[in-house]
Amino acid sequence: MAFPNSALVYFQFVFAAITPILALGSVLGRVNFKAWIPFTLLWITCVYCVDAFLLWGGGFFAHHGAVDYSGGYVIHLSAGVAGFMAAAVIGPRLQRDREIDAPNNVAMVAVGAGLLWLGWNGFNGGDPYAANMSAAAAVLNTNLCTAVAFLIWVGWDYLTGRKPSLLGGVNGCITGLVAITPAAGYVNGWGAIAMGMIASTIVYFALNYLSRLRPFRLVDDTLGVIYTHGFAGLAGGLLVGIFADPQMALFYKTGPKGLSAGGSVAGLIHGNASLLKWQFLAALWVICWTAGITFLLLKLVGVFVPLRMAEKNMEIGDVAEHGHEVYPSDVPSLGYPAGIPGIPAGAGQAPAPTTA
Repeated sequence: MAFPNSALVYFQFVFAAITPILALGSVLGRVNFKAWIPFTLLWITCVYCVDAFLLWGGGFFAHHGAVDYSGGYVIHLSAGVAGFMAAAVIGPRLQRDREIDAPNNVAMVAVGAGLLWLGWNGFNGGDPYAANMSAAAAVLNTNLCTAVAFLIWVGWDYLTGRKPSLLGGVNGCITGLVAITPAAGYVNGWGAIAMGMIASTIVYFALNYLSRLRPFRLVDDTLGVIYTHGFAGLAGGLLVGIFADPQMALFYKTGPKGLSAGGSVAGLIHGNASLLKWQFLAALWVICWTAGITFLLLKLVGVFVPLRMAEKNMEIGDVAEHGHEVYPSDVPSLGYPAGIPGIPAGAGQAPAPTTA
């Protein structure tokens, strides 16, 4: 059954839109929203589109055999690098915000992770543009890799003496989702399981140990996007160069003519070292191009609009920057100084003492 090109356009627009949103997670708490708007438009044009056409559009890396099934490089690696660069250029959050990293609602974190996991099946399963064997394999591999990555993360928490937590499991979940993204239609089930184990281990140690070293400890990446998206996307892209199974031929919908074979891809364990080489070169390009152009675009936008939120707005938070509070009922308990525009009268003041 054919589908209209408008559906494909929208599908690709969602990919393009979500990438700078992921990068935004690195600079939460201090980025000037008025600067982020023009930056996003420029970034999608100059960074995202270039990477997408080189890897997805039959460009240089695609021509040499590099693959990126659903955006491990184009989306996640580039978002992680862009977010890290933006965090370095814009600077850190307020000290008090960096010291308080507890979630404000663990139940909502669990719900959000579940929705993310569910929605990822649509992204990876929808990429063949047809309800066929490739879509089924991609969905199965997505769930296998993610479930294993979740369990491996929790296991490492036990083995390293940390207390396992829902947040840790969610980090493992996201790592698995990202890692399988470039490989979902190219690896078999065993490959997906192996990728979940390896990628979760890499990101776990990067987040908990590499983050203490330069340059990572010098950059305030609010949500750790460089780890759960950047490192995970890089790991997945390289691992597809190892585990790609030539029997997993990719079939996709081309319109009224039906299905066409996108060809099979063999990785290192199947005797093809060339794929791993081009996966590495493609990753190197994405990292260098994204970092360099992101830096230049930030500096360009900064000439016209301050990149950093005003200090007084950082003290207040969402009310000053966006006109909305996350949890209005919590305002009096947050310790804001009284008399600030946008904050209800009496907020931040100590309650009057009561007498018996």
